[in-house]
Amino acid sequence: MGTGWSMRFAAPVGCDMAAIEAAILARLDVIITEMSHWRADSLISAYNRAAPGSWHALPADFARVMQAAIGIAHRSGGAFDPTIGHLVDLAGFGPDPARLDEDPGRIEAARTAAGWQRLRYHEGRLLQPGGVALDLSGIAKGHAVDAVANLLNEQGISDVLVEIGGELAGRGIRPDGDPWWVDLEDPPGISLPRLRIALHRLAVATSGDYRRGGHTLDPRSGRSIANGLHSVSVIHPSAMLADAWATALTVLGPEDGLATAKREGLAARLVADRELLSPALLAMLEY
Repeated sequence: MGTGWSMRFAAPVGCDMAAIEAAILARLDVIITEMSHWRADSLISAYNRAAPGSWHALPADFARVMQAAIGIAHRSGGAFDPTIGHLVDLAGFGPDPARLDEDPGRIEAARTAAGWQRLRYHEGRLLQPGGVALDLSGIAKGHAVDAVANLLNEQGISDVLVEIGGELAGRGIRPDGDPWWVDLEDPPGISLPRLRIALHRLAVATSGDYRRGGHTLDPRSGRSIANGLHSVSVIHPSAMLADAWATALTVLGPEDGLATAKREGLAARLVADRELLSPALLAMLEY
C-alpha cells in the first residue's frame, strides 16, 4: 500500500514471536493482494482493468471495505469517494508518479468517469460499469489496522498498539498499567496544545494537506483542496471508519466538516486557522 507498519504489544509468557510475525505478515498479504492498487496482480487492479458490465465476486475483506466506502461516500455527499483511482494517478499520487498529468481535459474526463453512484454492489458482487478505477487508500489501511489487532486478539495477545501508515488502534493496556497514549498529529509549522488520547478499544486516523505529497483531492471537482483546513483527526472504535471519515472531513473543509462530524457523532479535531473540536470529542475529553 505504499507505506509501512509497526506494532507494540505485551507478549504472553512463552509467546512464539516468529509465529506471531508470520501470522501478521500473512494477514496483511491477504489484504494487500485484494486491495492494493500498488500491485498489478491485486484483485483491485484486475477490477480496474475489467470490461464494462462485468460483475466481480469480492472476498470478505474487500467486501467489508467496499460496503463501508460506499456508505461513507453517500453520507459525506461524495467528499469521500472510492472511485477516484484515475484522478489519483493524474495527480501523481498513485504507484507511478511519472503518470502525473495536469491536462484539464484529461482531469475532467477522469472526474466524469469516476463517481461512487456508478457502483453497484449486491450480495458480495461488485459491478464494473466501465472506466471506474477504485482507490481504497483512504480506507483500506484503517481496515488493515483493525484486522491485525483482531488477529492478535485471536492469538491471545489482548494488549496491543497497531500502526499502519500513521493510523493507529489500541487494545488493552501497556505493561506498566497505563493505556496506550497517543498524541494527535499536528500539521508541520503549527503549534497547538498537546492533545493526548488514550487508545483503549479506540483508533485514530489523521488526514491533512501535508500528507500524500502535500495534497488531498476533492472527488467532486477532481482538484486538490484549498479550503484552509490543514489537518483532521478522527477517533473511532473502528480504524477503518476513522480513516475514511478523516479524509471526508478534510475535503469538506472547516465549517461543513465540523457540521458533518456533529451530525455523524464523530469525535474529531479539525485544524484550520484555529483548532475546532467536535461535540463528541469535547465530551470524550470532559469524561
